[in-house]
Amino acid sequence: MIWENEIERKQRTMNEPYETYYQTDIPSYPQPPKKKKHTGLRLCALALVFALLGSALGAGGVIWYENRQPGSTVSGKNETAMLQGVRENSVLDTVSVDTGKLMTAAEVYAANVNSTVGITTSITTNYWGFQTTSAASGSGFILTQDGYILTNYHVVESSNSITVALYDGTTYDAELVGYDESNDVAVLKVEAEGLSPVVLGDSDNLNVGDSVVAIGNPLGELTFSLTAGLVSAKDREVTLSSAVTMDLIQTDCAINSGNSGGALFNLYGEVIGITNAKYSSSSSSSASIDNIGFAIPINHVLPIVKSIIENGYISKPYIGVSVSDVNKQSQLYGIPAGAAVQSVAENSPAAEAGLQAGDVITRVNDTEITGSSDLVSLVGSAAVGDGLTLTVYRQGTTVELSLTVGEQIQSARANEQTTQQSVSRGMGGFPSGFFG
Repeated sequence: MIWENEIERKQRTMNEPYETYYQTDIPSYPQPPKKKKHTGLRLCALALVFALLGSALGAGGVIWYENRQPGSTVSGKNETAMLQGVRENSVLDTVSVDTGKLMTAAEVYAANVNSTVGITTSITTNYWGFQTTSAASGSGFILTQDGYILTNYHVVESSNSITVALYDGTTYDAELVGYDESNDVAVLKVEAEGLSPVVLGDSDNLNVGDSVVAIGNPLGELTFSLTAGLVSAKDREVTLSSAVTMDLIQTDCAINSGNSGGALFNLYGEVIGITNAKYSSSSSSSASIDNIGFAIPINHVLPIVKSIIENGYISKPYIGVSVSDVNKQSQLYGIPAGAAVQSVAENSPAAEAGLQAGDVITRVNDTEITGSSDLVSLVGSAAVGDGLTLTVYRQGTTVELSLTVGEQIQSARANEQTTQQSVSRGMGGFPSGFFG
């Protein structure tokens, strides 16, 4: 068995440390001052957009839209807007829940096919002094009416040019605005107005067994195809071929090469994930594998996407440690399960708290830590400025340390380096996975 991304990626060396960064909430877009006058054409256009969205989506969500003129600025910043659905959390053991109007797969497709895009890239490679150009294909979806588009980083990695195609056949040259390789997301921008953005849902409000549909461009040829299935698992920890470990939504929707970067919708017409990978067999002797696909939960990357668009960089919670799992052999000698500290960044919150290499973090506040993934999730969900109390096993004794979560600023631009380290997991701490 091997693990395959849908778009061929560069293979990392096995000795290269992998850094897992964390996210924090990004402030919502500032509101511009209301203008007293609008042209009749603009009012008609906006009315038509809302009429179409309202008709297609029914009561599936409350549309978040910031009223502004294209190109308007506040404090010198260009502004844009995404649509985000809001509804009450669905709970399995409740009698009645007001979650809005369920849609059929056909209705979800009709409401969103104009919000999905096909992506073609041109990649130039130097072979022994000779340059060759190849094309790669993927999918994406429209975030804002003025041309911001979300896709996977591996779809546009190393590309020389990016072309975006809409369902009506219109094509645009796209600019790579920024990306976060560790979370496999990239933001593109096309020069367009009046596009149809998707409605963003809540991936935490998702249950195993919920129906979902994916719209994308499998094989780069079967453009704007819909596949349907169920949520097979949530928070599935998966190690990709590049040694990146992610917590993903597992689905039995058919996900194939070319679907990468496309939207995974619930039946309320809301995007709850970004399709990015699948399992496959490496040879005829391997067990047959069908319909095991994965998607990045939209909640995991939305703060990053907002920060890329609004600030041009990524802000994440930061404590400054590299950790791994405590292996079974060490546990036989009395070392407790937890996140084993491999290194502590100088002048980091962890260093200031007195954390040392060789410590094992077994609890943070009231949450038990059984491995590096637990610490990853907890720090990732923290906000800058939060106080954390760490219970630490150190050479046979237990100590408590307190720290304040810091902020890590990471460049989202090509050819720019990260300004400081966050928290990483060493290769020894990775769960077993599949490498291509």
